[in-house]
Amino acid sequence: MSEPAGPNPELMPSLRRLLRGLSALFWGLPLTLITCVQSAVSEWLRPLGMLPPVILTGMLYYGLSELSHFQRQERVWRDALDRTRLFALINLGLSPFIYWWNQFPNIAFFTQVVFVMALSSLLFLISLNFLLQRLTAMLPDEMLRAETRVFTQMNLGLIAGLLAAVALYQTLASVNELPAIIIRLLDILYATRRAWLLLLALLPLAMTMTLLWKTKEVVLSSIFSNKDFVPPPTKS
Repeated sequence: MSEPAGPNPELMPSLRRLLRGLSALFWGLPLTLITCVQSAVSEWLRPLGMLPPVILTGMLYYGLSELSHFQRQERVWRDALDRTRLFALINLGLSPFIYWWNQFPNIAFFTQVVFVMALSSLLFLISLNFLLQRLTAMLPDEMLRAETRVFTQMNLGLIAGLLAAVALYQTLASVNELPAIIIRLLDILYATRRAWLLLLALLPLAMTMTLLWKTKEVVLSSIFSNKDFVPPPTKS
C-alpha cells in the first residue's frame, strides 16, 4: 500500500512565511500601540529617541511582507495585501513624529502629523480585518471564515463609533454657547481622553488579535494534518 501524500513541498516555504507574518502581526499590534502611546505622552522611552515606534511599526510592515509570499497568484488577496501594506508604510514613515511631538508639543505641524498617523492607524486596522477576511477565504475552515466575517463587522462598527465620538466631541467643543452640563461633560471627557480613547481602540485591536491567533492555529493544524493543505481559490 502506498504512503499517503504529504504536504505540497512547493507550498511549505510560503506557509512558514505566512506563520511568521501572522506571529509578527499578532505580537506587533499591541506592542506598537503601547510603545507609540508611551512615546507620545511619557518620558521613560525618551532616551531611546525615535527608535521604539520606528522598530515596532516596522515589525508590522515586516509581518505583511512575509504574508506576501503566500498565494501570489490570487489577485483579490494581493490587492487587499497591497492596501494594508500601504497604510503600514505610511505609519512607518510617520512614526518618528511621535517622538518629535513629545519633544515639541506646541508645534502645530507635529500635532497634525500625529493626528494623521492616528487616522492612518485606524484605517490600517480596518484594512487588516479585510485582509484577514480574504486570507481565511483561502483556508479550509468554514467556521473560521464565519467568525472572521462577524468579527470584521463588529470591528468596523467599533471603529466607526470611535470616529463618530471624536467628531461629535470636536463639533461640540467648537460651539461657543452650550449648557453648563454639556460644558462640564466635555471637560470630564477632555481630562480622561487618553483613557477612553485607549479603551475604545483596545476592543477592535483585541478582536483582530483573536482572528490572527485563530488563523495561525488553522494554518498549523492544516500543515500537521494527514491530508494535503490545498487552500480553496478566492472569488473575484
